[in-house]
This record gives sequence, structure tokens and C-alpha cells, in this order.
Amino acid sequence: MKILIADDHALFRDGLRYVLSRLGDDVETLEANDCAQALAVVAERADLDLILLDLAMPDMNGLAGLRALRELSPAVPVVILAASEEPADMRLAIDGGAMGFIPKSSTSEVMLDALRLVISGGVYLPPAFLERFQAGKTSASSLDALGLTPRHHDVLRLLGKGQSNKEIARVLGLAEDTVKHHISAILRALGVENRTQAVVAAARLLGLARGNEGSALKRSAGSTK
Repeated sequence: MKILIADDHALFRDGLRYVLSRLGDDVETLEANDCAQALAVVAERADLDLILLDLAMPDMNGLAGLRALRELSPAVPVVILAASEEPADMRLAIDGGAMGFIPKSSTSEVMLDALRLVISGGVYLPPAFLERFQAGKTSASSLDALGLTPRHHDVLRLLGKGQSNKEIARVLGLAEDTVKHHISAILRALGVENRTQAVVAAARLLGLARGNEGSALKRSAGSTK
């Protein structure tokens, strides 16, 4: 497993390299201290399995580095590591194509669990972002209006918890292919392309992902696609 750590703080990279070693004996880490170096590594290495990116890089503002990495290597999942815990920042990162958002205040155990989820094809968003989405159906009628069934609600709620297709199938007692069909229907109904965008779109409908005009990312990055 080859993981690129893109962060401008050498001490943080050292600590992260130690944490990542707990993912397995075969973990190989590469490092970059700015976005330019990260892009150069990605251009040279077609065998990367994961990119860990700090949004507060010195040479690119906001989400520009994330977008550049996604354009250069769309098949490699990018997970954001950030000091921010603002829901608006998380929303912007996911909209930009990240497959996960891990606050730097997280414990090593939370980080490892989140990375294992992403590596297995899942999506990770912090509980702070998803708490109300997981807990209630305050505006479920907004989802009903899109033609989503109660079963779709169940699948979407588990997607919001970051569970993989296999985990969702086990929890709901469904075949994994059935879960895939449900997810395809959810994507079509929400007008999005992937499961991360589905979670964010549903969160918006439920009033969970309100913008924050004071967001550091919003100031530096502006709008995203």
C-alpha cells in the first residue's frame, strides 16, 4: 500500500508516518511539503493507493490543490487532513472530490478507522458533520419529494455514517448488489455522481450543511463546482 502524505509540517508528517505504519507491514509512505511536490509525485507514481492532503498548504490557496490532484489522478482517493472542523469547510472539500475529511484533532484510532473505510471504498465524514443527519428525519419529506423510498432513506443514512456497501448490506439484510442498485437510484434522484456528493446533497436538504461566511476555505477558495 502506497500512501502520499502532503503536508508542510515535517513534524506532523513524521507522526503521521508512524500512525500509518499501523495499517499494515506493507505500507510505504511518500512525502510532499507543498502541492507542487505532491503533484510531481502523483505524476511520477501511477501506483499510489491514497493521498492525504493538508488544505493549508503554502503554495496553493484553498481547494486548488485538491482539484489539481483529482484532475491529475481521479482514480486515487484523496482524504483531507485539516485543522478546521467547520461543516462548511467539510462540505467544500467533499464537493471538490475528497473521499474523506479528518480533523487533525482526531485521535490516531479514529484516523486509522477512517482511512481503512476509505481504502475499502467507503467515505468518511466526522460525526460533528453528520450528527443530526444520522439522528433524525426532520425534513425527510424533502427526500420523499425526490421519489426516495423508506429503504433508500435507510441506505442513505448508513452512507452518511461512512459505511461501505458490504456493511450496509449486512445491517439491512440485503444482497450487496441490491445495495448497489439502491445507491444508483439515490444518485439519480439527488442528481449527483458519487456517494460522497449524495451524503452532502442529502445533508443540504435536511438543513445540515449550512454555509459559514467566516469560513477560512470559503475566503481563500471561493465557490466550487
